[in-house]
Amino acid sequence: MEFDISFFAAIGFIFAAYAVVGNDALQTLGTFINSNSRLHWSWLFLFAATILVATFTYGWFVNGGDPSWGRLDNAKKYPAIAIEWYHTLPPLVLLIVTRFGVPVSTSFMVLTVFATFAGMTSMLQKSLIGFGLAFVVGGFLYVILASTLEKFFLKTADKQHAFYWVVLQWTATAYLWGVWLIQDFANIFVFLPRQLSAAESFGAMFIIVILLAFTFANKGGPVQRILNSKTAVTDIRSATIIDFTYATLLFYFKELNNIPMSTTFVFLGLIAGREYAFALTTQAVSLLQTATITLSDLSKAYIGLVLSINMAVGLPFLARGLAGGGFPMDQFVPTLAYGWFIVIANILMIPVTAFLMNNTKPRMIILSVLLATASAAFFMIPLA
Repeated sequence: MEFDISFFAAIGFIFAAYAVVGNDALQTLGTFINSNSRLHWSWLFLFAATILVATFTYGWFVNGGDPSWGRLDNAKKYPAIAIEWYHTLPPLVLLIVTRFGVPVSTSFMVLTVFATFAGMTSMLQKSLIGFGLAFVVGGFLYVILASTLEKFFLKTADKQHAFYWVVLQWTATAYLWGVWLIQDFANIFVFLPRQLSAAESFGAMFIIVILLAFTFANKGGPVQRILNSKTAVTDIRSATIIDFTYATLLFYFKELNNIPMSTTFVFLGLIAGREYAFALTTQAVSLLQTATITLSDLSKAYIGLVLSINMAVGLPFLARGLAGGGFPMDQFVPTLAYGWFIVIANILMIPVTAFLMNNTKPRMIILSVLLATASAAFFMIPLA
């Protein structure tokens, strides 16, 4: 039995597996963990691990030994390259920032250093569309539900553990967890060859299962605090609606194309739309408070995005220079569009940081306008 995987590839894989599972427990399993807190974590883990093994095994067979479900098939955007020491740094940084409860996009943090400029911008475009669609869907859905079904849930909290609601919630969680894994396996397996042997594949899967157990034993980790700050997320019935909606959105984007995307952006969009709907239709939370929390979550995600872009550009450049290849600027920024993209992304860090340091209403308005303008320009201006 041979494992044709380099040392740095193995290290990067382990860092990515733990960081991805730990960070995205918020999105995929957070409501499940919250609303089933009365159960011992081991039962919840066994359920999630079963779905993981089934999804991985099926995907490995139907995709000819590719554990990423074809998300890395486009060699022009996500070329298979030899793993160097600097490729292990982004998942390590991700591992660190998630300990502080920051909702970083694992897709950008891990995949960007492997992607070409076209691959990076394709991921970002799809993720921004995902945020926008999720925001609209979440807002529309909860404008209807907030004053009817959700109000009923609040009045009948003692009924939430009825058998049929428990079955529905666990079913929705299985649906969500499976679809999310199909999307995000690429973030973990990008460190390994595109086709793996049975021994390599199931050895890697075993490592992920062990790391998943640590996440459950830690009750989701620090990132879970973000979900706990939202309105009515511990009720099993509310959690079921969130999970089913989120899973359906991810399934839509899975079927749309094979380009990887940030599931974090979709999740933040859905939760933001839901919170705005609550603010507009109930007294559970104020509109200003909702806007502040939403922009704060987006600002943290944006910092992670820019950090991943800077590492994707800077780390290979640094490694080439340290290896004696010099520091040619045409390799640092190969095209003018690439250069402007990096410059503008970093300039926007100034108002983002200012808002996080002191989230006053004027700063909130300025940052909202700047981010909206930059997003519109990103889609309108050719970047190739």
